[in-house]
Amino acid sequence: MKVGVAMRRIGDRIIIEEEGGMATLKQILAGKAGPVSVVSPDDSVVAAIGLMAAKNMGSVLVMDGETLVGILSERDLVLKLLATGKVPKEVKVSEIMTSHPYCANVSQSVESCITLMSERRFRHLPVIDEGKKVLGVVSMGDLVKSIISEQAFMLDQFERYVYSGSL
Repeated sequence: MKVGVAMRRIGDRIIIEEEGGMATLKQILAGKAGPVSVVSPDDSVVAAIGLMAAKNMGSVLVMDGETLVGILSERDLVLKLLATGKVPKEVKVSEIMTSHPYCANVSQSVESCITLMSERRFRHLPVIDEGKKVLGVVSMGDLVKSIISEQAFMLDQFERYVYSGSL
């Protein structure tokens, strides 16, 4: 039963949610700083690496206008660029990005996203709305922090119940 409002901490952000409710992807995205960083398929890999380094990100979305066409991850850089001996200055993002990445609908559960990411072995998941507009990206770390925070909240509520003499 949901009763009132609770505040939870996810990293250095405070998330406000209905008590007893699991954090949603929308709430996790709201707790992240700044807009989504993107590159174009025609950008050089060097430019994408520069952006990823400047923002301390493990991946960047590849957008053609408003359309998500791929994601470029650290894994792509290692396996499709460095391992093949290609020269980063001479390679476009479109040549090594992961095309047609898996996406989560904003209404999907945190648990279903973790399952998908674990089974398919990737760490960054674009989140889209019903109209397929990109809303942001969640990482495996974001999702795990959310579950840990939820468990801590539930444990705290249980302890309050037990110690209030309600047994």
